[in-house]
Amino acid sequence: MTGEPGKNFEDLCAGPHVPSTGKLKNFKVLSMSGAYWHGDQNSDQLTRVYGTCFADKEGLETYLKFLEEAEKRDHRKIGKEMDLYHIEDHSPGMVFWHPKGTKMVNALKDYIRGKIDRRGYLEVITPEIVNKTLWIKSGHADKYNENMFKTLAGDVEMAVKPMNCPCHIQIFNTGLRSWRDLPMRLAEFGKCHRYEPAGTMHGLMRVRGFVQDDAHIFCTEDQIASEVADFCALVKEIYHDFGFDDIVVKFSTRPEKRVGSDEIWDKAEAALAEATKLAGLDYILNPGEGAFYGPKLEFTLKDSLGRDWQCGTIQVDFNLPQRLGAEYVGKDNQKHIPVMLHRAAVGSIERFLGILIEEFMGDFPLWLAPVQARVLPISEKFVDYAKSVERELVNAGVRVEVDESNEKLGYKIRQCELQKVPYLLIVGEKEVADGVVSVRRRKEGDKGSMKVADFLKMTEDDRKVVR
Repeated sequence: MTGEPGKNFEDLCAGPHVPSTGKLKNFKVLSMSGAYWHGDQNSDQLTRVYGTCFADKEGLETYLKFLEEAEKRDHRKIGKEMDLYHIEDHSPGMVFWHPKGTKMVNALKDYIRGKIDRRGYLEVITPEIVNKTLWIKSGHADKYNENMFKTLAGDVEMAVKPMNCPCHIQIFNTGLRSWRDLPMRLAEFGKCHRYEPAGTMHGLMRVRGFVQDDAHIFCTEDQIASEVADFCALVKEIYHDFGFDDIVVKFSTRPEKRVGSDEIWDKAEAALAEATKLAGLDYILNPGEGAFYGPKLEFTLKDSLGRDWQCGTIQVDFNLPQRLGAEYVGKDNQKHIPVMLHRAAVGSIERFLGILIEEFMGDFPLWLAPVQARVLPISEKFVDYAKSVERELVNAGVRVEVDESNEKLGYKIRQCELQKVPYLLIVGEKEVADGVVSVRRRKEGDKGSMKVADFLKMTEDDRKVVR
């Protein structure tokens, strides 16, 4: 409200309204904060009151329990406790991955890389800064201009790429392609940047700089259905590996602002619909929400709190290859324009890791855990043996640390529990004499004494990145 009732009075609330606050029986004030009018520090400071209200007490209590659980799982809190990453004012919306977080990023990339290597993808790396003329030609400048970071190279205007597709077409265009080369599947863990408004950013879930598990499949029209069906199977396989089996698929059709003729869009939407039949895929129609260059399927997973996360996507594009001059020689020895399928299985690596942090509450599968084992010497005189165990494990590819602190063993074990370290390897006088380690598994307790080689054999399957 502004002004005084009856005098310069203005209600800023869009509604809905109730005749009296007495009607609001089941409510709770959640938090309060200060804010400047229009974000101007020279203006008056306002007080924001955040609250919620439900029709009955049961609904309110259910929601408050949900908030409590969500707070325990908050990836920002867990990320700080486990020393995975941070985001700071020097580079808002950009992630500083710490050593442990970087191990998780690389493990996730290796997992995805193993999946797509088996399916004939060719990994590429493309520049992050590209002459803006490419983005004008592709049509991205019209669509994303306000969300693109720009710079100058001398007097040439450049743009930091908001997506990877035009760059992949440049690789396709470097040689004379034949129908025998298709489908050509170019994959990249491409770093993209988009200017997101300050108020929309949220931890890892919405950032300005992110890496996509991106790929573009150049194919013929006859290959669209099989390639889309294969990708749908891949997405389901990946989500299942992480325990996400409740998946909703949305079929997004032509938006109002788009490139290409209606004839091309008719062809693209028909091809994608045919592909969903081959894949045996049920979907919800999402009119007008396609990409500006083609229709798409969006894969939304549901987490343990019932929240929906849109991650994977595949898009059928007849437009960009034509706009950027992509061609191949067909069986008839004539030049043809390939179809391009834009696809990402998990989408943003940052966002997917944020989802996993909250889903597992930091208690990750062994192959993804930033530290898979920690060696705990009972006292300082066993540190040398602990380090020899560490070297043996490192040589076998295990992510391992040694706790060299002078703290008592009980304290060291509690720290491992707090930091969710999967395996504790305790070494003391008996272990040194027998050349073994005493193994404890998080949440399971004592696993007995064994040689390092036996520990490696016991954990071999769980340490494998790709099942």
